[in-house]
Amino acid sequence: MNTNTNTSLHPRKLMMYMGMGSMFMVFAGLTSAFLLQRNSAKFNLFQLPSFFWVSTVLILLSSYTMHKAVAEFKERNMPKYRQFITFTIVLGLGFILCQIIGFNQLYQQNIKLDGNAAGGFLYIISGLHIAHVIGAIVALVIVYLTSYRKNVKVYSPVGHEIMASFWHFVDVLWIYLFIFFLKNFKI
Repeated sequence: MNTNTNTSLHPRKLMMYMGMGSMFMVFAGLTSAFLLQRNSAKFNLFQLPSFFWVSTVLILLSSYTMHKAVAEFKERNMPKYRQFITFTIVLGLGFILCQIIGFNQLYQQNIKLDGNAAGGFLYIISGLHIAHVIGAIVALVIVYLTSYRKNVKVYSPVGHEIMASFWHFVDVLWIYLFIFFLKNFKI
């Protein structure tokens, strides 16, 4: 009987999962506050920006490219790995650009942080999500650059798996937020 099976979770993965749990709680709290405030006098609903749909498609595609990047890393196919990481970064930047264009659409409709609580919640929740995507892109750029190191002594996928977990988390978080927005704003 083999008693040497290692089924423990890597400590860095555990830290990432704990961090993701706390981030989800922040967004759950914000969406709960949104629901509590939606009957107030300054809560006027409006149509979501059309570019939020485009950004949703981009972030879903980025999850696929991130998955492929980790798979290529595990196969030690560094050119393909770099290619898929690059696609993921570009799609992430496209997501942010579409969000900014969507915010501009709102601004053109005179929906700003002040005066309309619904607009304020949308800006804050989406803006906080964008901040997490920016952080994930910075981390992606770092792992991308480290893939060019020549003197690799340990070929461990753990860091890339952690990065992929966080990337998928921000993707799933956006889907949750987007569905929440669709249910609570005009389509």
